[in-house]
Amino acid sequence: MDDRFGLNRRAILPGPLPLDGGALLAPVEIGYETYGTLAPDASNAILICHALTGDQHVTSPHPITGKPGWWERMVGPGKPIDTDTFFVIAANAIGGCMGSSGPQTLAPDGKPYAMRFPVITISDMARSQTMLMDHLGIERLHAVVGGSMGGMQALSWAAHFSDRVGSALIIASTAKHSAQNIAFHEVGRQAIMADPNWRNGDYYADGVSPAAGLAVARMAAHITYLSETGLTEKFGRRLQGREAKGFGFDADFQVESYLRHQGMSFTDRFDANSYLYITRAIDYFDLAEEFGGTLANAFRDSKTRFCLVSFDTDWLYPTAESKSIAHALNAAGAPVSFVELSSPYGHDAFFLDVPALDRVVSGFLCADC
Repeated sequence: MDDRFGLNRRAILPGPLPLDGGALLAPVEIGYETYGTLAPDASNAILICHALTGDQHVTSPHPITGKPGWWERMVGPGKPIDTDTFFVIAANAIGGCMGSSGPQTLAPDGKPYAMRFPVITISDMARSQTMLMDHLGIERLHAVVGGSMGGMQALSWAAHFSDRVGSALIIASTAKHSAQNIAFHEVGRQAIMADPNWRNGDYYADGVSPAAGLAVARMAAHITYLSETGLTEKFGRRLQGREAKGFGFDADFQVESYLRHQGMSFTDRFDANSYLYITRAIDYFDLAEEFGGTLANAFRDSKTRFCLVSFDTDWLYPTAESKSIAHALNAAGAPVSFVELSSPYGHDAFFLDVPALDRVVSGFLCADC
């Protein structure tokens, strides 16, 4: 097999990659995985873009935690994104911490960039992925698929590189980050930077990371991924391992214990500086702003087919966000379908067992198979 393809690959591309902030990044490192077989004419390639805390391990065990891939239920032989039909590429976004250029990457002086790494944007992520596609010999993608931040990357691909994208599937996403969501991210960033172990980002040398701050950031963000209905059904006000309230500040309630577990387990696999950079990239995302203030301008003359999916309990990126994208696509004359699905799981529904989503994904991707 060509050594460009398979699991746990890393491409070191000479660059330079021009960034929206004005810097040039070179070389550009991208950690990625591929699944399935690329057609001789490279016409069956699908790029999957991950969310904020995701990575390239879509359907393979995570090398640090050993847990199954984050979209194992969706990607694989006979699954909605069928690797018997499609060649799937998943790349760790730049700014990340699983093999792509980011704060952990060594700078020219041989030391980790840390906070010297340039600030990046969602469009920078998409631009770097075009370099990876060139490296893999893929001129045009059958589809770009993504949920949450992954959907932002898919929108950026379709807006900036429409000639290279046949279809774009955007799930539980938005065309711009709201003030409320920026506020949640800022709480998380401040928690990290307030941790005495952060030390202005220079914590790599001694291996003592700002785990407490990162855990709090994860806890705050994780609340936004859930729904009130889901939390009530799963936890309610039930106590954790006790018959009565402890009248102290241990985790009395199951939901407290759950959030603490989510926070601390996250620190095993994610870098605090990467969290700062990627949340900032999401906060900067405003696709209309990149096209003169009018979202429809991003899709003028687009030949890409679009499918937008939202969930009725998602309050992070509610259905109104997807509808606004659909209206802009209609104004631009771009082919678009839109569906709101019912799920108790909130924003995280696209990770979980929602059979209706499976049908939408497989039907859209195979519409012209």
